[in-house]
Parts: sequence; structure tokens; C-alpha cells
Amino acid sequence: MSGAGFGLYVHWPWCARICPYCDFNVYRARGADIEPMVAAIESAIRGWPARIAALGASPDRPLTSIHFGGGTPSLMPAEAVARVLAAAREAFGVTDDAEIGLEANPEDADESAWRAFAEAGVERLSLGVQSLDDAALQSLGRMHSADDARRAVALAQDIFPRVSADLISARPGQTRDDWAAELQDALSLGLSHLSVYQLTIEPGTAFARAADRGALTPAEEDAAADIYDATQTIAAAAGLPGYEVSNHARPGQESRHNLVYWRSGDWIAAGPGGHARLWGRNGVRFAFATPLRPDDYVAAIAAGAPAELSETLDARESADEMILMGLRLAEGLDVTALAERTGHAPEAGAVNLLIGEGLLEARPGR
Repeated sequence: MSGAGFGLYVHWPWCARICPYCDFNVYRARGADIEPMVAAIESAIRGWPARIAALGASPDRPLTSIHFGGGTPSLMPAEAVARVLAAAREAFGVTDDAEIGLEANPEDADESAWRAFAEAGVERLSLGVQSLDDAALQSLGRMHSADDARRAVALAQDIFPRVSADLISARPGQTRDDWAAELQDALSLGLSHLSVYQLTIEPGTAFARAADRGALTPAEEDAAADIYDATQTIAAAAGLPGYEVSNHARPGQESRHNLVYWRSGDWIAAGPGGHARLWGRNGVRFAFATPLRPDDYVAAIAAGAPAELSETLDARESADEMILMGLRLAEGLDVTALAERTGHAPEAGAVNLLIGEGLLEARPGR
């Protein structure tokens, strides 16, 4: 999609420990043989141009962003990151100003390893800080302390041009004042980007089982809403306004890779459980998914099936998805792009009703 970018998501499936709130596609790293996975990811990336061409689209365009997520991709050797980036450059090319990001945990902070990531091409590090309160970190199952997180942020800022941190708010028992103090503490670290996610209790997680037996009481909705409002006010006052539901940045420091998703661009994926979206003709959008389990993914690559076409969205379904994603952004939904891509426009009666209720805002073209 013109103007929305073209991204590559690389999923590294292993973690040193599975956090009790996490429902991502992750596995314990202990004893994992990583070489077959690295080779499979390289092979998958090199196979994407032919797959795109088979859809009738042109694969001849460079990537504008590459993001290593997971899991804990900071557990990857820097040499493996370099190999994956080399495969991406070989298959597609990468723009000179591409965002190349990698997620890391504070306990993995190591100057030589992180400098090797930077030398490989990573220019944006996203740190899973989650909290700057030691008791909260323990309850969240994290392996680092608040001081570890502060040191990791400082080291990252010394090495990488761009650094982001993730925080979890609306934790059980957390008050608005508690959160405001913690957020101010995080903002004092000089971060250019902050992702703040309200704690959600996802089915199948350890937290869900604890909630079911009454050992954990989630924050009430009104308390969570107060914390959310406080986040918007405090972060904006510190120069990091919210540009998306959960994301804050100094102007120009927004996550360009995530904007590919929210602006409904094209992206491909490699690694277990990765998802891809590619536009076809007449508003059709192709959705791909890769096998979830690491061994199944490696076997699929060996069999020549790195990603299965999981769904073909028609123009109306594509329009619904564009609306849902676009309304996450402070910039709003680009209605011209919606019409050009899908042939659909928001229904005027519904829009006017929601504007009248104070739930939508109309600006020129959005």
C-alpha cells in the first residue's frame, strides 16, 4: 500500500522464562538448538519474493522496516541477527533509512553483545522494562530488578540511536498515584518512545489460572481508566504524546514498523507463529500464518511451505480491518486511502451518530 511502508517481522520463539501474563507464541530456551531455526528463517525470507510474485504483485521493492520480536530475540547471537539481515537485503533490499528494531530484556544487558547487534544493523532497541517497582517485577515474573532496568536503558542509549521501553500498567492493587510516580520515574530516563500496556488476563496463562482460583484480582475498569487517563496527560506533558492507543513518542520517534501495521501496509513474516498481510487487486488482502511450534516451523521450511495462506479478505473485510487499525492512531483513519484501496467509505450515518456521541472526531480526510 503506497505510503504505508513494507515491513518484515522476524519471530524468535524462545525465552529464558515464560512470564505469567504472556500468551505469545513462546517456548523455554533451555537446550534449544538454534542453528536450524536461524537457517530456516534465512530460507523463508529468501522464498518470499517468489511467493509475492505468485500473488500477481511485484516483489521488487525494498523493506522500510525489520523488527525482531518474540520471545526474546536479544538471546540471539549477533551473528544470527546479521545473517537474517543479510538474507533480507539479498531478497528485497533495505531502504537507507529503514527502522531495524530488536526486543531485549534488561537482564540481558551486555555491552559487547549489544554493540555487536548495532554493528549488525540494529538501530532501535525495545526494552521489556515492564515496571520500575521491584515488588511488581517479582509478581510479574520478571528476571530483572528496577535498578537493572535503569542500567539497561542507560547502556542502550549509549549504543543505539533509538531506544524504547515497555511498561505494564493497571496492575492488581495499583493506584493512580502509584502509577503516576512510576511513570514519571520512567520518563526521567530520557526515553524517546514508551509503550504502556494495561495488564490483561489472557486465557491459558498463569495469571488466568490465578484469577480463576481467586489468588489474583484484576484492576477494576474505572481504576484502569483513571490510570489510562493519567498516562496520556503525564506522557504528553513530558513531550511524549500518545500517537496510538498504547504508544507514546517524541515527534519523529514513532515506531515506523508498527505504523506499517496500523496504516494497513504490507508486511511479511519469518519464524514460528509469524503473520503476514499483503494487498492484492480490487481490495483483496492476503493473510499468511506460519506454523507455531519451532520444530514444525523448521520442518515446514524444509518441505518448502514457510507460510500458509490462512485467509483471503475481500474488499469489505479489508475495509473493516483498515478501519479497526486506523482508529487506533491519533492521526486517525485515512479515508482517502481506504476508498482507494478497498472502494469503501465509512457509512455517513454511523459516523455522524458517533460524532454526535463524542466518540469520533472528523478532520479533513480523516
